[in-house]
Amino acid sequence: MSAFQAQDPDYEARVRRTFANQPAMATLGISLVRMEPGTLELHMPYDAKFSQQNGFLHAGAISTALDTACGLASYTLMPAQADILTVEFKINLLAPAKGQSFRFVGSVVKPGRTLVIVDGRAFANDDGREKLIATMSATMMTMLRQN
Repeated sequence: MSAFQAQDPDYEARVRRTFANQPAMATLGISLVRMEPGTLELHMPYDAKFSQQNGFLHAGAISTALDTACGLASYTLMPAQADILTVEFKINLLAPAKGQSFRFVGSVVKPGRTLVIVDGRAFANDDGREKLIATMSATMMTMLRQN
């Protein structure tokens, strides 16, 4: 159960539309698998096209997925007329991204009227064992549309 309350009763449809409008997610094979107010989870199968020289998932793909998980987690708490923009993030790569699939979770720490602080966690699933491979701290900005 989420500790946060969505401002927009139709937040789930709005978040899914925003996710679907990000071609990078489709290119990377990332799917949105779970959301509730303040939390969002993405999954990605391993694809060698997005690996680095040692065959591990590239840090750029991890950063992209975590940025999206964090951004959309914060977006679940924003008003219906809002749009979202990343202000900053810091990522810690904790272990090589080795596995058959990956899970990315964004969780709001503190929602604000304009800025939302979010934590992200990336996990690798390797032969049935899940391992934390990266963390992210991010700040997202609420941009209110004037229409």
